[in-house]
Order: sequence, then structure tokens, then C-alpha cells
Amino acid sequence: MTQSGLFDAPRYNSLDEVLSAIRGLKDDPLANAGTNIVISRGNPKARLLLVGEAPGPQENIKGKPFVGPAGQLLDKILQAAEFDPENDIYITNSVFRMPPGDDGKAFRKPNDKEIEFYRPFVFEIIRLIDPLVILLTGNVACQSILQKTGITSLRGNWIDLNGRWLMPIFHPSYLLRNQSREPGSPKSLMWDDIREVRRKYDELLADK
Repeated sequence: MTQSGLFDAPRYNSLDEVLSAIRGLKDDPLANAGTNIVISRGNPKARLLLVGEAPGPQENIKGKPFVGPAGQLLDKILQAAEFDPENDIYITNSVFRMPPGDDGKAFRKPNDKEIEFYRPFVFEIIRLIDPLVILLTGNVACQSILQKTGITSLRGNWIDLNGRWLMPIFHPSYLLRNQSREPGSPKSLMWDDIREVRRKYDELLADK
């Protein structure tokens, strides 16, 4: 199904309906994984939507996305750009259950089948929230929404997604693994990106 087709064929009448449908999933690829449904946090009336990857162990326990170390860093980044994570932003996932790990790992990256299955629900959340700006954190979110990866080349660029302004950014877990603040480092580039997001958001809000 094309991206425009996903937007043009509504499946649900409200955000509550799609969230209820996700919570009731029994036949999704991770239904038997023994992990919990983790959908969203933040303000459903926000004009900025952030799409993450998949829940990790902390998110699986607490039932909300981005509540572990990566989420704490994300909140600090957003606050540095004067966004309130609870009021200005709605955060959701590309995959709504934590993929169980192997080789002794707690979890793993979602596979193509898992990303594809949940994609229509993600697009319905986007359609129903109808944000001014959408941020995609990392390659899984880019694969889900853009059906392409390559975050190092995609990040920092505005993309028109059926009239919606979208920007890929680094996943905060990547920043935790790359602590340098030198010019050109991931943290430095993220700061550039989030300042541009603030500028564009203010511009679009003023136009409204």
C-alpha cells in the first residue's frame, strides 16, 4: 500500500478507536512474545508528533515509550529547544511490542515483517493527530514511514509527506553511544536539527 493510500483510506474515526484496536491486537507478529503493548505518551492535541522505534525493557514495564535512559535524554533535548515533552509533543512507536532478544540480549531490532504489520496503525495515528511537524527517530521509524533507511544521510532534511512536514533525526540511544560534542559529532548534529525543528514549528504555528 502506498503512503498516500494509507492516509486516503481511513480505518478509524478517532484516536481512541485506533488506540483501542492496537491494545486489542491478538494476531500481530509479536503477540506471542510475552511483551506488553506500548503505544504512546504526551498530549494527543500536540502539533508535534515524534515516532520512535520499538519499546525496550523499561518501556515494556512502564507501558510508555521513551521512559528509559534514551527517553530521559530525549526529554532533555526537547526541553533545550523549549518544547514541553508532556504538553507540546505526542510520542508513539513504529512497533508496539518489544521484540524479544536472542543470544542473551533483552530485546532486538524489529524485523521487516513486524514493521510492515504495524505501519497502517502508525499512519492512522499520524492522520488522526494531524501534526504540523513529525520527527522520525532512527532507522526503524524511517523504514516504517518512508520505507527507506540511512539515518546519517536522511537526518536534518525536511521531507514533504502528503503535505506534512517531516524530519528524520538520530535516535537518542545512538547519542548515548556517541558522547562527543565536537562539531560534526552526532550530538552536535542533533542540536542543529532540533533548533531547525523549533524554527520550522514556530513558523508553521504562526501561519496557523
